[in-house]
Amino acid sequence: MLMTQDAPAGAQRRRQPPESRDDGLPRQARETLPLSAFIICKDEEKYLGACIESLSQCREIVIVDSGSADGTESLVQRYIDDGWPIRFMVEKWRGYARQKQFAMEQCSQPWLVSIDADERLDDALKEALPRLLQAPEHVAGYRIPRRPYLIGRGYTPSSSCERGTLRLLRNGRGAFDLNLRVHEGIIADGQVIQHRGGSMLHYRPLPIDEQILKENKYSTLKADQLVDAGARPRRLRLMFNPPIYFLRLYFRNGLWRCGFPGFIQAMTAAVYSFLTEAKIYQRVTLKNLPCVDDLDRHAAG
Repeated sequence: MLMTQDAPAGAQRRRQPPESRDDGLPRQARETLPLSAFIICKDEEKYLGACIESLSQCREIVIVDSGSADGTESLVQRYIDDGWPIRFMVEKWRGYARQKQFAMEQCSQPWLVSIDADERLDDALKEALPRLLQAPEHVAGYRIPRRPYLIGRGYTPSSSCERGTLRLLRNGRGAFDLNLRVHEGIIADGQVIQHRGGSMLHYRPLPIDEQILKENKYSTLKADQLVDAGARPRRLRLMFNPPIYFLRLYFRNGLWRCGFPGFIQAMTAAVYSFLTEAKIYQRVTLKNLPCVDDLDRHAAG
């Protein structure tokens, strides 16, 4: 097994997989669930190990890398060498929705779980998985809430989850909306149930200056998507959506329970909302009324 002294902490402390069977397959394949996990990644060496370890119940883990320049590929190879049921492939970046759709299409098991490299399944969700996969045929999947890690607080409590999104679904009963450039979601063919009593954990504790850069990037993708679809300036949303966004997260989602870290989280989300609406306004306005230096124009006249 390849292991260097400077390997990331997640790789050094990982659990060893179950022993192999006589047929050469990990004994894990006999004990796991009929579940494929799929992950897209790029330069996620710091986070990916903990994500993989939370997927020990999965019979298959599909990882699609879009060109990592760090040690992501070497990290994954160490898990493969240890017997983890990982299929690793490199695919040129297609955009969030198309990349995830490609990864989904590589999965072979009856059930799928969509998970990001900086996410993990919590213990309650892992305990619930065998029961969830016994759902009647008309159930296409489950919305799973997510609990972020807040600087100064740690993971939010189960009473302060983000809204659930469709993450656990039957193979062939859903597809990503390829028109979405960010906050991509799966469209299901069948009933989707909101799961309670388990969640995904999101561990990417970015300082506020880095988080604002991320919100700026995502708001640009969202604004461009909406403008290309014909959106016009939404003045009322520009004025009222940011405070409503804050209030929804702070009170309805329960971030008030998390003290100042929860307040910062809700305010940061409100900034994303404001940036999205402001960019829509400015992009459309600049098309109709390009900027002109009035002083220079009058001086030339």
